[in-house]
Amino acid sequence: MNRIEKLFKTKKKNILSIYFTAGYPELNHTLSIIRELDKSGVDMIEIGIPFSDPVADGPVIQRSSEKALHNGISLTLIFEQLARVREITDLPLIFMGYLNPVFKFGFENFLHKCSETDIDGTIIPDLPVEEYRKSYESFFEKYNILNIFLISPQTPNERIGYLDSIAKGFLYMVSTTSTTGATNNFDDSQMTYFKKINNLNLKTPRLIGFGISNKVTFNQACDYSNGAIIGSAFIRSLDEDGTLPETIHRFIGQIRD
Repeated sequence: MNRIEKLFKTKKKNILSIYFTAGYPELNHTLSIIRELDKSGVDMIEIGIPFSDPVADGPVIQRSSEKALHNGISLTLIFEQLARVREITDLPLIFMGYLNPVFKFGFENFLHKCSETDIDGTIIPDLPVEEYRKSYESFFEKYNILNIFLISPQTPNERIGYLDSIAKGFLYMVSTTSTTGATNNFDDSQMTYFKKINNLNLKTPRLIGFGISNKVTFNQACDYSNGAIIGSAFIRSLDEDGTLPETIHRFIGQIRD
């Protein structure tokens, strides 16, 4: 069983997934960050593949991608860095990135390397679902990699039902129509959206992402889903005073405590 599926089978609530950008803040921090996140008690880790035109990302993640690329990170180097990742963690690992770097690497070659590296899933926001099903679903099944679909406040109920019927792992529930970024609280329209999705009684587990930044927003998200994804707020915390282990454990502690 894929690790993502195993996680949602064994834990139903308060799942915490952390996103970070590979190669940031320093080129060789990828494994160190994964190690400390594992020690800090998170449930899943999303590894961002830096891209020069991250259209869905807010300023914090854009800046981290720019710095990582300036540091010299590439998809090839990320795979090299992750070659021994299973010696330090058994958590589900997901690549999140855009189509361009994957196409450049070669789509099946990318999934083959994911399988070799024991990556469990991908989130590719600009891969149309129809194109996924037509051209790439067989590759994902061949290498036992789960492709995670996104829904947003603008997604019609009929479309949500269709994605729910074909989804594997979980649905990434985007909390806002804007780009990624941290907020201190959710507004009334977002809470209405959360309640609407909750009332659809979907079969697929859901994690809420975009705007989760603290214990309050994490708990709010968990009230209407299986858990939440934190990206921008975590990346910003990496620039705070202290060693890498100190900053990571302090941030996760503030969410969990």
